Amino acid sequence: MRRHKFSTGLIATLAMITLAALTGSNAAAQQERILHGFALYSGGAWQPYAGVIFDKAGNLYGATAQGGTYRQGVVFEMTPQADGHWTETILHSFNHNGIDGWFPLGGLTLDAAGNLYGTTIYGGANGSGTVFELSASTGGEWNETILHTFNPNTDGSNPQGTLVFDAQGNLYGIAYNGVKGTNCAGGCGAIFELTPQSGGVWSETVVHTFTNNGVDGYNPVGVIFDSEGNLYGTTVYGGTANAGTVFKLSPQAGGGWSETILHNFTANGTDGSYPGAGLVFDSKGNLYGMTPSGGTVVPGYGTLYELSPAAGGTWTEKVLYNFNPGTGNPIYPFATPTFDAKGNLYCTTQQGGELRLGNSVRVEAHGRTLDREHTAQLPEQQPGWDPALRRLDPWPVWLSLRHNPRRRHAGRRDGVRDRAAVGSVLRAA
Repeated sequence: MRRHKFSTGLIATLAMITLAALTGSNAAAQQERILHGFALYSGGAWQPYAGVIFDKAGNLYGATAQGGTYRQGVVFEMTPQADGHWTETILHSFNHNGIDGWFPLGGLTLDAAGNLYGTTIYGGANGSGTVFELSASTGGEWNETILHTFNPNTDGSNPQGTLVFDAQGNLYGIAYNGVKGTNCAGGCGAIFELTPQSGGVWSETVVHTFTNNGVDGYNPVGVIFDSEGNLYGTTVYGGTANAGTVFKLSPQAGGGWSETILHNFTANGTDGSYPGAGLVFDSKGNLYGMTPSGGTVVPGYGTLYELSPAAGGTWTEKVLYNFNPGTGNPIYPFATPTFDAKGNLYCTTQQGGELRLGNSVRVEAHGRTLDREHTAQLPEQQPGWDPALRRLDPWPVWLSLRHNPRRRHAGRRDGVRDRAAVGSVLRAA
């Protein structure tokens, strides 16, 4: 059974084109504009893995896995100017100093007061990752508070994905690895909750510990809430076929959470496998997600799937689209899809397009046809263009953070893949 692996450079390409996938409604009229190009080895931010979010004033916030003062990643803000340009401000540079976290992979979350929350997969007192808060102070400075440092023996390690708030103001997220005694070499991962206490302290509770037992999934990707307070998410591995799961966690009246496996991916030549993306609900309560592997096209270039609730608490899966590597077609979807107001689904892919650098695509609400919204292009006319960027591996190997977070780089520090993963923030006009 073949498990597809992907380069960190192409993960950055995926993050680069997310905004182009989310804006605009007419695929034929989509035009992409670079809002900001990240600088490499100059103290600037680079390698944006996750997307960006808006505040109420129209400013954009995001994180990069590397760059900044200490070259361990940053949180940045982009502010629109009157002339149409955007100005970048580094709000925080992560520091590999035994206290701060470093290498943030997930997106950011804003609370009602404008504070930013996120995770780093490394750092903290135990070196296994942190949850942090950034708060604006007078004078335009931002102050960081470490809300939690992970212990791989007890509550997980290498937190990824975007944090989510519940109605009471508690934060939930995933630790991709960690927790001993779960039949995984580095731990199978966990779902955690952080609850605010008096004095600015947050207490952590492990909501669920994943186990490699042939039933449960392991190595979770992210979670979302439904309107009733249940958590839903995916795991890359585990389940009855060890090809990943979709799960539901329901709070119990006496405390604790109960897990239900909604779907076991099978890697059987029809179903998708190894889901590396999160989930999204439509207005009717159906779930949608992506797998970067599996499907009907050999050897498996990924799927878009739908899960619908059925009688008796079961869920029925339907594969809506099988990605196919035909001329210029998108393949290997690895990001959480999103809906527009008309019910069309938008997503990005790690590869595909004329230069095989990735696509943003749209799936129509009726008929489930697929249009390419934007094909990523190499920045030949951009300042700092390096001809070596053309040397992308035809079958890149992902020695990476989602499958093996201890492997920090897919290539050398001075290697082609590292230089290829600088990144941009785009807008579709």
